[in-house]
Amino acid sequence: MSTYRDRTAHGSTRATVLRTVATRGTAGVRERRSHLSAPRVPTVGIDIGGTKVMAGVVDAEGTILEKVRTETPDKSKSPQVVEDVITELVLDLSDRHDVHAVGIGAAGWVDADRSRVLFAPHLAWRDEPLREALQARLAVPVMVDNDANTAAWGEWRFGAGRDEDHLVMITLGTGIGGAILEDGRVKRGKYGVAGEFGHMQVVPAGHRCPCGNRGCWEQYSSGNALVREARELAAADSPVAHNIIDRVGGQIGDITGPLITDLAREGDAMCVELFHDIGRWLGIGLANLAAALDPSCFVIGGGVSAADELLIDPARDAFHRHLTGRGYRPEARIVRAELGPEAGLVGAADLARLVARRFRRATRRRLERYERYERAAAQLGLTPRNREVSR
Repeated sequence: MSTYRDRTAHGSTRATVLRTVATRGTAGVRERRSHLSAPRVPTVGIDIGGTKVMAGVVDAEGTILEKVRTETPDKSKSPQVVEDVITELVLDLSDRHDVHAVGIGAAGWVDADRSRVLFAPHLAWRDEPLREALQARLAVPVMVDNDANTAAWGEWRFGAGRDEDHLVMITLGTGIGGAILEDGRVKRGKYGVAGEFGHMQVVPAGHRCPCGNRGCWEQYSSGNALVREARELAAADSPVAHNIIDRVGGQIGDITGPLITDLAREGDAMCVELFHDIGRWLGIGLANLAAALDPSCFVIGGGVSAADELLIDPARDAFHRHLTGRGYRPEARIVRAELGPEAGLVGAADLARLVARRFRRATRRRLERYERYERAAAQLGLTPRNREVSR
């Protein structure tokens, strides 16, 4: 497995993996601001996408102590192959860090209990009991959530969403992901799949989406939409596309999102216009979400957000123009995410810290109960052998 490692000084640590069986029954527990009382122990966050699996050890301040990454196995491979990769990364990190819990942000639908991946478009996970499988292999508490949810949590705790009580996160990458966070709690919905904003239909009978519908928001404001429009102009040999055609030597298939971003920063008129279009559609979608959710802040993350104000400025303009009741209501802030591509990793690790707290509480209660039995047995003059006989 090819990996790269980014290390920072983390002092002398002795690698330990908890030997106790991981806690059960965490379903339905709501995380609130209890992170303030969570154990200040290192945890591992994992971000699983369509092309990479990134893992890192994160401390209680959200600092990444060490990070490793590898390629995501092909989606045609079995779920166990991906679990093998996750296990290998965690065990690699645990050789040098005292790992107390593992949090996973998966690009897919995760059930309300945060234990099963119902569907992952880029992986062979269909109703996969990921938490149970990994806990059995790692012997530490494991938390599983949607990657947009973990990114939103990371930004709320350590990034652009600090001190916001009503936050909506939008991740612009290949498609559009989203998450809602209110009063320190991720809103997952009844079945765990809230926040799939990218599949709101904004154009009747519009572009076909891989989800099966037409006119989904992500077909007009995403990395795929950006590249599709650029390639269509290049294929038509449009005069405005000659610069980008020259840049790729006529190989239209080599046009990518990062290239369009670079050219837009250099002032290429076509690429700037494409970002204006993507940003306009982003603002329209945000205005619709504001009408439904009324957040105080929208945090924009994902790879496309690297364009900064080339994207955010037209989004703010379109948001203001399409906002219901504009001029007579407070407007949500629209800001770029601060944690970059590590937001999901940091958020997953921090959510895992809450699981570690519950695990420690359960372990402590079990030990206290055992100690009470020992004291009672001592008062009765029973030895362990006598207690075995008496039963």
